[in-house]
Amino acid sequence: MTTADVTPGFGVVIIGDEILSGKRQDKHLATTIGLLHARGLELSWARYLGDDPAYLVRNLTETMSGQDIVFSFGGIGGTPDDRTRQCAAEAAGLPLEPHPRGMELLAEQFGAAGVTRRQRMVEFPRGADLVPNPVNRVPGFSLKHHYFVPGFPNMAWPMIEWVLDTRYPHLHAAGQRREQTVTVYGVRESDMTPILEDFIRRYPGLRVSCLPRWCPPDYELELGLRGAVHEVDRAWEELRSVLQGRGWRHDH
Repeated sequence: MTTADVTPGFGVVIIGDEILSGKRQDKHLATTIGLLHARGLELSWARYLGDDPAYLVRNLTETMSGQDIVFSFGGIGGTPDDRTRQCAAEAAGLPLEPHPRGMELLAEQFGAAGVTRRQRMVEFPRGADLVPNPVNRVPGFSLKHHYFVPGFPNMAWPMIEWVLDTRYPHLHAAGQRREQTVTVYGVRESDMTPILEDFIRRYPGLRVSCLPRWCPPDYELELGLRGAVHEVDRAWEELRSVLQGRGWRHDH
């Protein structure tokens, strides 16, 4: 299998000291999961990073070396603590320079007098493409398979939707995936483990999960099957048969 044959995953990088310090609560992760889910897609991983340049460069260098499609939120404004643009350029080994179309958008939105004060906001790594901003027209940018958008939710979320719908419609699989969950009562993980190991072996394309809960005086397990609709349906019928055969109480 070649690199081109591998279906990319989706990752999220959420940047800002204010998130790590607790001054602001992140909402990008849950929203991105929802935007992907609406298109039959799933998030593979997420990272939270502060504004420290060394950490940003190290992480972006790593993620740019892979094949995943990455959404980066925050740090592309014009104040001194906004360092994402510079760190993305360093991670990619590219110079930072004003984007010609970005400069035009600034002039159209703010007039010639407003360009000088805002030029830094459209200084992107050489060769970057623009990600349109429907709110104030100050764009984000893309580099390879990374998409850098502001931290403001009203700007960032429609920008991510634009990327998904214009760059990756061929990956959409709405209605082709399903998740089935069931809660099993009075059963411990150790009792369920051999059964789930067998399902993982026979259904390698499925995501199988087991979330235990202790609800004194009883134990509960929430089991999940996630994947292609036909596989989930078939595996679920088997799992339900196993649960009934063991006499284990469950909520379906």
